[in-house]
Amino acid sequence: MRYIPHTDHDIAAMLETIGIATVEELFTAIPAELRARAAIDLPPGRSEASVRAHLAELAALNRVSPDLVTFLGAGAYPHYVPAVVEQIIQRAEFATAYTPYQAEVSQGTLQSIFEFQSLVAALFGLEVANASMYDGASATAEAVLMAKRVLPTRPTVLLPRSLHPQYRQVVHSYLDGLPGTEIVELPWAPNGQLDLTAFSHRLDQTVSCVVVGYPNVFGVIEDVAQISTAAHQVGALVVTVTTEALALGLLKPPGALGADIAVAEGQSFGMPVSYGGPGVGLFACRQRLLRNMPGRLVGETVDHDGRRGFVLTLATREQHIRRERATSNICTNQGLCALAATVFLCLMGKQGLRELALRNVKNSHYTHELLQRTGQCRARFSAPFFNEFVIQVPHARAVWQRLKTQQLIAGLVLEDWYPDLTDCLLLCVTEMHRKADIDRLVRGLGAIDEERQAGL
Repeated sequence: MRYIPHTDHDIAAMLETIGIATVEELFTAIPAELRARAAIDLPPGRSEASVRAHLAELAALNRVSPDLVTFLGAGAYPHYVPAVVEQIIQRAEFATAYTPYQAEVSQGTLQSIFEFQSLVAALFGLEVANASMYDGASATAEAVLMAKRVLPTRPTVLLPRSLHPQYRQVVHSYLDGLPGTEIVELPWAPNGQLDLTAFSHRLDQTVSCVVVGYPNVFGVIEDVAQISTAAHQVGALVVTVTTEALALGLLKPPGALGADIAVAEGQSFGMPVSYGGPGVGLFACRQRLLRNMPGRLVGETVDHDGRRGFVLTLATREQHIRRERATSNICTNQGLCALAATVFLCLMGKQGLRELALRNVKNSHYTHELLQRTGQCRARFSAPFFNEFVIQVPHARAVWQRLKTQQLIAGLVLEDWYPDLTDCLLLCVTEMHRKADIDRLVRGLGAIDEERQAGL
């Protein structure tokens, strides 16, 4: 069935009104060679029953052993999702793609978004938060664009190599076509933090912003306060990026450390790891920067009779009249994901979130220490970390492959992202890992001598 409401007569009438003969003429401004490559090779349509049967066949290919244990993080983190989160987001009034333009019929949705914003602002220690962004990577790119709007005469963006590589790639994609922009990537120091010497040498009044992971891709906690002090001395903005949002339950808020804009991936708050998605981008900034913030902002007010109500207070998107003067083309509030994060954070509360974060720290540091005791594993970086860390293991890729055949995913082989980090594994340990799981990992990575003797 084709869900196109216009009849051939309707289409002909519209084409006649605008003075062209065919729909194809609408696209003549696009070069012919590009249009020729744009064709999509789609198979013929199927019946509903046939599609269901095909999807069932594909689903049957999934074979996940109950014995599988994974220590993979690297941007998507396994945390327990309370049943009530799923129960609430499945309610019919929330399970809609409707955008809440009309306040008179959207009070429930608007209130949940307002609560989401309030929680994000408190988490970051900043005055205002939006609702919301697609994910952490696009939120990072939007933060950089925002910094350039605030400081339009400054062409340089400082981007540490220790920021998640996929986030860096998205930033490059957003900015590569922007004239008068220079992205400078900075190295990390031997301890895994940003190399402050290289940073200070490149920091000058051409810099619009410096982006810093908090924690960075290695799980290392950066010295945001020192970076902020140096950046502000030359008038640059500081953007913090958090891929593991749970860390904010324990670490000082970025706003308290001098950050001007803070972004994060909110997947850790009530969303399962599911083929890399879904996620939700958290975004907050200082109030003086509000007018340059992308997305939309829901506010609290009172009606004519003094009753509490919620409205779409700020929406500087291209769809809201501003057109080419818009701050962003972000066109969603990721409603269900934002609601899941809201429910999760309200359930945990400030103390519960801190306790959960502490449990992650204890599990990861316990694992980190045990691995080094094996004599086969060496800590690659010495700076403090949250629940993710880098271990150097002889023949890391071969060891990783061997453990995979034993239903054990020993993190990420970092050489795929960083060729200079040979034989390094990025491991993540959360509250989901039992002592037996950790012991299994330690045994697997500590058995290298035996494998070497066997000709590994």
